[in-house]
Amino acid sequence: SYLFIPAKYKDVYLVSILNDMSGKSIIVFASTCTTTLRLALLTRNLGFTTVPLHGQMSQTKRLGALNKFKGKARSILIATDVASRGLDIPHVDIVINYDIPAHSKDYIHRVGRTARAGRSGKSITFVTQYDIELYQRIEFLIGKQLPQYATQEDEVMLLLERVNEADRQARIQIKEIEDERKDHRKKRNKGEKRNDDSEEPRAPNKKRKHESHDSENGFGVKKHLKKKKKTK
Repeated sequence: SYLFIPAKYKDVYLVSILNDMSGKSIIVFASTCTTTLRLALLTRNLGFTTVPLHGQMSQTKRLGALNKFKGKARSILIATDVASRGLDIPHVDIVINYDIPAHSKDYIHRVGRTARAGRSGKSITFVTQYDIELYQRIEFLIGKQLPQYATQEDEVMLLLERVNEADRQARIQIKEIEDERKDHRKKRNKGEKRNDDSEEPRAPNKKRKHESHDSENGFGVKKHLKKKKKTK
């Protein structure tokens, strides 16, 4: 299925879908390493159990991330196409194309991660105002029109403020990671070893002790929606 949305609201729709699909095994595909890391941090800040898989990670780190996903220590894998190729990624319940693939054949490879061996699964492709031509190429390749994914826009938009704050925190965390890398390069000749969290982003310490509860409830997103409805 596809979801036609303004580009500026992709994050909030992603969080809404992840919350609705709580407990499912999900792969989210993004086009760049930076977006992959940002989405991993953003969703972790909201209590989801997420692990990134991108090209700036070593092969050892990639396999470690994949093992956490396969072992169900992490329920959401956010990956680039390049990083996911050649790895034994198991059956997943849902594939989300956060960024529509530039090459139509990559769409086939992505959605092929779900519904393997006759098992049920679904895929959702985000289509923005900038993606119309790419989306039309995909429909031409597969020879059919995709159904539209149904959402309740008013409920999704209730999450906007919280998602924007999580994104702001994620960008700060990325800056800290970049600063740590620069510091590591300066200390490398001294034989000092850095504590690299860039491949396995963590939520702030004050939230981490609640992670197991928050991951089940999408950081209280459903509870937040109910409160909003009662106040109307």
